[in-house]
Amino acid sequence: MPKKPDTDKKVLIIGPAWPLRGGLSTYDQILANEFKAQGYNVTVLTFKLQYPGFLFPGKTQYSSDPAPENLDIDVRMNSINPFNWISTGLKYKKLRPDLVIVRYWLPFMGPCLGTIARLIKANKKSRIVAITDNIIPHEKRIGDRPFTHYFLKSCHGFVAMSHSVLDDLNKLVKNKPTLYNPHPIYNSFHLAVSKKEACETLNLNPNLNYLLFFGFIRAYKGLDLLLEAFAKTDRERLNLKLIVAGEFYEDEKPYIDLVDQLNLKEDVLFYKEFIPDSEVHLYFSIADITVQPYKDATQSGVTQVAYFYDKPMIVTNVGGLPELVPHEKAGFVVKKEPEEIAKAIHRFYDEDKAEQMGAFVKAEKEKYSWEKMIDRLWKAAEK
Repeated sequence: MPKKPDTDKKVLIIGPAWPLRGGLSTYDQILANEFKAQGYNVTVLTFKLQYPGFLFPGKTQYSSDPAPENLDIDVRMNSINPFNWISTGLKYKKLRPDLVIVRYWLPFMGPCLGTIARLIKANKKSRIVAITDNIIPHEKRIGDRPFTHYFLKSCHGFVAMSHSVLDDLNKLVKNKPTLYNPHPIYNSFHLAVSKKEACETLNLNPNLNYLLFFGFIRAYKGLDLLLEAFAKTDRERLNLKLIVAGEFYEDEKPYIDLVDQLNLKEDVLFYKEFIPDSEVHLYFSIADITVQPYKDATQSGVTQVAYFYDKPMIVTNVGGLPELVPHEKAGFVVKKEPEEIAKAIHRFYDEDKAEQMGAFVKAEKEKYSWEKMIDRLWKAAEK
């Protein structure tokens, strides 16, 4: 059961939020609103500088959406300025929040977040709990291990959103609570519209079938595997197109070249810009099924967006993805091989799985509540 609301309790969430864009920001803002709905006093502490420009692979770090209403967001942190870390930590040490939730997704952030957390907990009141998206990053860099160790030592407890991350945590953390709670459902997007309406907005043919690859594009996301798989499907018989909706966070040329080599130019539809929250519903309203052909993964926010829109999924058997997508119920879990992905696509259409799997997804998503996540965070703080 969720913890009883207590308006005297102060909660501080440290991580990306508006004016920054992306899944982490969306998540942190939903979490803040859910705490507020339970009666807590909530502040979100976010970055005025998250990444130096030369380290950010996309076009912009900032959202085009308006500021969220009724949220107290302190745009203060500078990820590369130690003096900023100290002043920020001292400010919140004095404010004495009861619960401090820190998002940890990248070792680069370890020194900044670890220093702020250490200073806050020196007040002997605040409990520091990390939501650990990743412990071992998808793309390894120099400094990963010491930065992560530095951060982990600053926390009282941890919540992981996949068992693979929980296993990584348990290898590095001793004598501190490490709990599991699955990634809750993203529920802040616009509701779905009819396929016809969404197709009209995006100038697509509503009489065709559509696969969806959604989210930013990096090597570990496996778009190349999906393109090779898509080339093996009977696209003409299935009236099938593939939508790739998301910004390239690496060189797009190899993917465009692969599309040409596989003669897919007419059947793959690229939307290469970052998809703002206000437009996400259009792509999921059009899609019959989403495909996540990841080569490496922990958990995935895209899965939880698919759950929100009652969409079945094809995912590869990596990291925490199989935990979230029961095989042959919510979709298909396959090996990270083009042939296996192609077979799953054919099965979905040839066996007419859309209605059955969509109904399962709609029922299954009830277990991914924000109330359960909040309850888990308090348990990690109190142990």
